[in-house]
Amino acid sequence: MTQNPQVRFTYQDYLLLPEGDRRELIDGDFFVVPSPNVWHQRISRKLGSILSDFVDRNRLGEVFFAPLDVILSDEDVVQPDILFVSNERSGIIAEANISGAPDLVVGVLSPSTADRDRRLKLGLYSRFGVSEYWIVDPDERSVRVMVLGASGEPSAAAYSSGAVSSPLIPGLSVALEEIFASY
Repeated sequence: MTQNPQVRFTYQDYLLLPEGDRRELIDGDFFVVPSPNVWHQRISRKLGSILSDFVDRNRLGEVFFAPLDVILSDEDVVQPDILFVSNERSGIIAEANISGAPDLVVGVLSPSTADRDRRLKLGLYSRFGVSEYWIVDPDERSVRVMVLGASGEPSAAAYSSGAVSSPLIPGLSVALEEIFASY
């Protein structure tokens, strides 16, 4: 008896799905991503605004926000909460999507996606050449900055007070109290 190989979906399959749901394709598997909660959206908006203002003011590139497809391969399509593409890599910005690895990806954890963001996406971003990955934990009020080098082993800095800085974007400093301030 022969076994059926595991079905692996591609970007072409992804494009056939109706618009509406926020979804991702990782290693040929589909994931439907639930709508984030209000706290997640506040954090994402604040951090995204700070990053976008800094990048625009210094003419460093462009910042984008979910939902926007980032195509890493034919079997890997993600929608990071926030992403940065430098001027030097602006060729990956297409009309419909980002076709390649952004320089910086920010993931704000949600209860339903936290494990996938911490493990699966960390490996994915490292494999495809994302230089820096920020994992923002709303419950812990912390940010972990992962520098994904060619060595394969990411280096990390964890921030739970003070300000977050980026090795990739010199001069960028984001006060945690500003990101996690409650209304």
